[in-house]
Amino acid sequence: MPFVTKSLSHREAISVFDMLKVGIGPSSSHTLGPWRAALWVIDELRRRNRLASVASVRVEMFGSLAKTGRGHGTGSAVMMGLAGHDPETCDVTLVQQLGPRCETSGRLLLGGQCEVDFVRDRDIVFVGDVTLDRHPNGMRFTVEVDGDDAFVHTAYSVGGGFVLHDAGGAADPSSTADQGSVELPYPVGSAADLAHWCGELSEPVASVVRRNEQVWRSDAEIDAGLLRIRDTMLACVHRGVSTRGTLPGGLDVARRAADLHDSILGPIDASLDADQWFETVRASGLDFDRSVRAISCWALAVNEENAAFGRVVTAPTNGAAGVIPAVLFHHLASLEDAGAASTLDEASVQFLMVAAEIGAIFKKGATISAALGGCQAEIGVSSAMAAAALTECRGGSVAQVLMAAEIAMEHHLGLTCDPIGGLVQVPCIERNAMGAMKAIAASELAMVGEPERARVSLDDVIDTMWRTAQAMSSDYKETAEGGLAVRIPVSVVEC
Repeated sequence: MPFVTKSLSHREAISVFDMLKVGIGPSSSHTLGPWRAALWVIDELRRRNRLASVASVRVEMFGSLAKTGRGHGTGSAVMMGLAGHDPETCDVTLVQQLGPRCETSGRLLLGGQCEVDFVRDRDIVFVGDVTLDRHPNGMRFTVEVDGDDAFVHTAYSVGGGFVLHDAGGAADPSSTADQGSVELPYPVGSAADLAHWCGELSEPVASVVRRNEQVWRSDAEIDAGLLRIRDTMLACVHRGVSTRGTLPGGLDVARRAADLHDSILGPIDASLDADQWFETVRASGLDFDRSVRAISCWALAVNEENAAFGRVVTAPTNGAAGVIPAVLFHHLASLEDAGAASTLDEASVQFLMVAAEIGAIFKKGATISAALGGCQAEIGVSSAMAAAALTECRGGSVAQVLMAAEIAMEHHLGLTCDPIGGLVQVPCIERNAMGAMKAIAASELAMVGEPERARVSLDDVIDTMWRTAQAMSSDYKETAEGGLAVRIPVSVVEC
């Protein structure tokens, strides 16, 4: 099938803040992407001065979006976008409330301004037996406008919250980078490019990333933005270790992070905010066994929040959102200078810059969409991102940073995406813990390794990942038609 390959361009300008987005769970491709596509449609109608004239809206989901969209909350996400809610700032409780409200009233407030008749089961259609040519995650919006031709728009959610639009193949306008006009001073399309610029400038990865990022924003804005990302991750972990219960969707998966936290550090003090809680973690002096459990706990905490429509950071996807926070906070908790906030901030910024750049290289050279590449494109990429970031933060050379990313992905090659019931729960949540541990192991191996003797480069493994993705059966690409998804059949409650 002639799916869009890899990315818009091997030299596409991708910002750190494109790779690390704040959004709502449970899926960047099936929730955040359709949400942003719906926002684009509303903005376009407003630009054309047609929003007040809308008579009806119909949204069709195709391919993987249709096959697992009910479990991923795709319908709810589209409705939130059509209603004009921002996934970065909206009240997260609205996500599961809007559907029932519309079902009762039969109305939807488009863009927060204009009411139209809207019946969810009629106006959001899952067409599982049709896959559009450009990508498995295709969707079509048909908007009837009084006194005018219908507005019809097709978009594709290509992973990580990125959206492509059929109008000239335009990128999501919510993206930081304007791919059509931005030229980076040190363009990176591959690991070899990154190594070249680091060598040319005699600088580590994070410094080269910062030089490119300065095209869009000042150093102060870069630092503030990345610390906001870090703090959003921390808040997500804190909510996850503080919350018990059962995840939505009908699979009846019990949340485990809170109990696991209690087994490591005892019951959480409800009077502490996220920052105060993490200081107690840092002061606790985690030994090896408790560190291993803590890393798993933090990864589970994030992805339980993700499965419950919580606010997470897409890193690089929602389904893999727990890997990078788990490894980042493991690193921050192990820093010797426990009293210096500046040390924690500098380490956080460095870590997230490196992670984002490695993720961008995977996006350009392969994919970060499970519907296109299986779970190797999500957990595998996030593990590689975390491994590289940890290695640079611990003093590894550029070659060791790239080696760590290669090792992490090498041992995720071929990982399938087979979510039970189309829900981002089993095996997705536990896979984040496994991806985090593999990232740390990959970093340790790279730090004592000799990159010049390695037989496989990061570019080799990225190309192999892409070839593996192309050869993989569609049953294992987020369709719920193979693996555990058919071994454990369930009745899903639409989210």
